[in-house]
Amino acid sequence: MKTIILTDSCSDLPYEYIEKNQIEVTYLHFLLNGKDYPDDLGQSLPYQEFYAAVRQGAMPTTSQINAHSFVEIFTKHAQKGEPLIYIAFSSALSGTYNSAVAAKEMVLEDYPEAKISLVDSRSASLGLGLLVHYAVELRDQGQSSEEITNWLEANKLRLNHWFTVEDLHHLKRGGRVSGTAAFVGSMLDVKPVLNIDREGRLIPIAKVRGRNKSLKYLKDQLGERIEEAEKQVIFISHGDSLGDAEHLKEIILESYPVKEVVIGYVGPVIGAHSGPGTIALFFMGQER
Repeated sequence: MKTIILTDSCSDLPYEYIEKNQIEVTYLHFLLNGKDYPDDLGQSLPYQEFYAAVRQGAMPTTSQINAHSFVEIFTKHAQKGEPLIYIAFSSALSGTYNSAVAAKEMVLEDYPEAKISLVDSRSASLGLGLLVHYAVELRDQGQSSEEITNWLEANKLRLNHWFTVEDLHHLKRGGRVSGTAAFVGSMLDVKPVLNIDREGRLIPIAKVRGRNKSLKYLKDQLGERIEEAEKQVIFISHGDSLGDAEHLKEIILESYPVKEVVIGYVGPVIGAHSGPGTIALFFMGQER
């Protein structure tokens, strides 16, 4: 029986990609200007409108997925005897994965034969999305849920995340980086560069002066760390900064023969913490 691939909205995969590849998605939520929205891949609130509001001073907050939502999803597929893999937003950045763990335990009490695999991606945005992409490829090649899960666990720390933000104000406000680290973002024209470590946490790595230099820094990290570039699809996500994302794509293709470059938005839940102007690069390479 074909494996169900489930992820959450922090994968930031385009809606069209989700539909085409029969991926199930469960949504985190965000509160913007007093209104609650599902993070439903830009369907309820277009990405541009979200970032426009943030640029005008809105301060969105986010909420994780509760265990009850996962119980409903897991039960539906357990009743059908369908194996399911949930590829989750990093547990170091959200309690959503832990909600899924609790839900699995509850569902297995009623359906002890259910095949439910939970993968803490230790990834975010299109980094999580890229892991989902590989899981879909393996599913479509006829791999079993056990084989897909084993591959994800063996390779998830090869998923490199490199990103730059306009400043660290949003990450500090959400508790994702320390106040000391956030001070860097207030310096004139300094663009912080961060990555995600083995635990799935955001780590400031460098201070680069100017936007172009920060994008070149991301490109150079790809050059140093990518493996078998010619076989790879790489992902770039952006916080309503398409021009910079296209520029990063261009300078990568000038230097490295990657198979394909896919560009998408940083969705509202992650964008609430990273802010407008974020540019992130994701690829498989050396372990973190």
